[in-house]
Amino acid sequence: MESQTEFETLFNDSINNVDMTPGSILTAKVIEIGDDYVVINAGLKSEGVIPKNQFIDSNGELEINIGDSVEVTLDIIEDGYGETIMSREKAKRTKVWSELEKIQNGKEIIQGKVCGKVKGGFTVELMNIKAFLPGSLVDIRPTKETDYIEGKVLDFKIIKMDKIRNNIVLSRKAVLMDQNSNPDEVAEKYTEGKTVSGFVKNLTDYGAFIDLGGIDGLLHITDISWRRINHPSELLKVGDQAKVIVLKYDTEKNRVSLGMKQLEDDPWNKIPEKLVVNEVYKGKVANIADYGVFVDLGDNIEGLIRTAELNWTNKNINPSKVVNLGDDIEVKVIEIDDDKRRVSLSHKQCLDNPWIQFAENNNKGDILTSNIKSITDFGIFVGLDGGIDGLIHITDLAAESKQEEAIRSYKKGDEIKSIILSIDSERERVSLGIKQLEKTSAASE
Repeated sequence: MESQTEFETLFNDSINNVDMTPGSILTAKVIEIGDDYVVINAGLKSEGVIPKNQFIDSNGELEINIGDSVEVTLDIIEDGYGETIMSREKAKRTKVWSELEKIQNGKEIIQGKVCGKVKGGFTVELMNIKAFLPGSLVDIRPTKETDYIEGKVLDFKIIKMDKIRNNIVLSRKAVLMDQNSNPDEVAEKYTEGKTVSGFVKNLTDYGAFIDLGGIDGLLHITDISWRRINHPSELLKVGDQAKVIVLKYDTEKNRVSLGMKQLEDDPWNKIPEKLVVNEVYKGKVANIADYGVFVDLGDNIEGLIRTAELNWTNKNINPSKVVNLGDDIEVKVIEIDDDKRRVSLSHKQCLDNPWIQFAENNNKGDILTSNIKSITDFGIFVGLDGGIDGLIHITDLAAESKQEEAIRSYKKGDEIKSIILSIDSERERVSLGIKQLEKTSAASE
């Protein structure tokens, strides 16, 4: 009996040394893991039971084993069934709040992940606790463009904590102001040629604004890529992390000009080993403009086919009627201009030349039957083989005194006979005559 009394005394003494206040944190040992619960021993009169889901980590894995020591919160000393109710989640939360209070008091920086947008700002996760970031405290200067920070891990300062209301307010603005308070340090940070990182904050027709942390940099559309693009959205989207190089920092206006393509080798330097004038290459249609077609030749090298080099028979043809975006086509390099950094291409020169074919298949003096395509003040154009046009000049239509009367007697679509006067495939001209045909007929009679 004496040993039992001694044991009870020691046990009661140990109990008395434990903070039995509901909400206090105890260290307990895991003694049983069931399907839905975990039994722990905190050295109290009864064992504690905690729902098993409070021991599941963010990956869905059980984070404890039998024999592990864990911190728990004392909720109820004994319920109606003689069990002590404890909480693992509350213990975690209490410990985190304590750490956050220390960070706030020390005015330290803490990292958090921006989880989503809510009314007036964003929710941010700090050590598995949700905090609030007001929209007005996202940046140094108030801005409507704040969606780009969603999903990002950023630096914050805690400016307000209310444990009773479970309320934590953060400020990114405070961190940025500290980082940009010293002009000399800012100038050093954005020295020309330095590589920096930021987030795409906004896209415009002329470029992208990059949030570098307290200062926005402009990445002009011409400095995004070595190849030609119509809009920054072709390569960037809001929220993207961007690695850029400082091209210029204006200390007076506090403006940073940025470049992205400058981080890559200049593709123009590869041209001497890649392209040769008058050689034919395969490329992909990258862009279509009113004045021609841009073709991707690989390695960020683009060439331009001007409209006149698309088609043999129509020098002003709409480029969209010849090619589509993404088409693989053959092109011939007709000029490489180092000063203007321009590669001129021809597509028609990769196709059979209908003017040369006509010259090979026809001769001066041949008589042709063709249809009128158009009538002008100076003559009549007729359609010939290969889709080319032949011209019957008004002076070759009839005798001078009858020319005006003769040209008015024809209309578009009429079928007429003419004689070939000359063929100049280089100048892309075929001259025809009707009055000469009459002379030929008279001579043959």
